[in-house]
Amino acid sequence: MKNIRVLVAKPGLDGHDRGAKVISRALRDAGMEVIYTGLRQTPEQIVETALQEDVDVVALSLLSGAHTHLFPRVVELLRNKGLGGILVIGGGVIPEADIPALKAVGVAEIFTPGASTAAVAEFIRNNVRQE
Repeated sequence: MKNIRVLVAKPGLDGHDRGAKVISRALRDAGMEVIYTGLRQTPEQIVETALQEDVDVVALSLLSGAHTHLFPRVVELLRNKGLGGILVIGGGVIPEADIPALKAVGVAEIFTPGASTAAVAEFIRNNVRQE
C-alpha cells in the first residue's frame, strides 16, 4: 500500500496557520506524506495543487468564518476536475450548526478545537480511498 498523500490547505484570507502546521506535522509523524500550501490560497489554487500532487486527502483549515463558502467551492472544483474521490476534511473554529451543511456538500468530517491529531489521522486512515 502506498503512503497516504495529504494536502493541507489554507483557503481564503485567513492568516493564521498554526493549526495547519500542527496537523501537517502530526500527519507526517503518523506516516503520511504531507504537502502544505501556505497561506491565502484560492479554491482554484488548492484544487490545482491537489491535481498536480496526486493527493488522496485535502485537509482544509480555516478560522476566518468563510468555511460555508470556501469548503463547498473546493469540493465542487474537485468534482469538476474528476477528483471527486479525494477525501476532503476541514478544521478550524467552525460552529456546530454549520457542520451538517458542510457534510451534505461532501466534506467528510469537520474537526473543531479540542480534536486530537490522533483522531484526525485515524479518520483519514479509516476513510481514505486508495487505488
